[in-house]
Amino acid sequence: MNVLLDPVEEMKKKAGEKAVEYIEDGMTLGLGSGSTVYWTIKKIGNLVQQGMNVKGIPTSLRTQRWAKEFGIPLTNFSDVELLDVTIDGADEFTSQLDLLKGGGGSLVREKMVAEASSKVIIVVDKAKKVETLGKRPVPVEVIPFGWESTAKKIRCIHGIPRLRKISESDIFISDNGNYIFDCEFNSITNPEYLHKQLKSMCGVVETGLFINMADIILIGEEVHVSYIR
Repeated sequence: MNVLLDPVEEMKKKAGEKAVEYIEDGMTLGLGSGSTVYWTIKKIGNLVQQGMNVKGIPTSLRTQRWAKEFGIPLTNFSDVELLDVTIDGADEFTSQLDLLKGGGGSLVREKMVAEASSKVIIVVDKAKKVETLGKRPVPVEVIPFGWESTAKKIRCIHGIPRLRKISESDIFISDNGNYIFDCEFNSITNPEYLHKQLKSMCGVVETGLFINMADIILIGEEVHVSYIR
């Protein structure tokens, strides 16, 4: 039975399924996170059922559950050094292929998987495009110990860090057992430099600024899928 999707979800589905065209039999894949990648993983599962031989490394526990649900064989970095293709989503992207990620809290594993990949394909709907990154807060994963001190360091570079919570009393915990700050900056004119500033701080694990990592971005629109590369 075909389920009628809302227009945004339909755009996500178009982009997510289009990415599967870049997958070949025998590949080892990075399986990204997010609502658009859900459609990619579901489509890969259909191909696996039809006999395609692929293996994947998930970037989150949620993605791992999806992969198992759709019958995609999984592997890990004990057995794999280089991935053929990673397909992932983004919260923001620019025409220069710079990305802001981490809205779902999986930025560390997403970046590790992307860096181990020969090709990184990003799937998004058209609403995620921005002129410059930073319309949304920048996710920054930090270790829980001394998080207050880390927050002060971020304020020193004119950021406003807000500890991510799932309720007023419950702090969000990443799959790695860490905290996440959602950091507002007035403007991000040089995202690469900002990433380096944040990464240099003791206590910071990783940032949601993904610079010079994407090879192609597939953009779901009302009628078709466009791309930039």
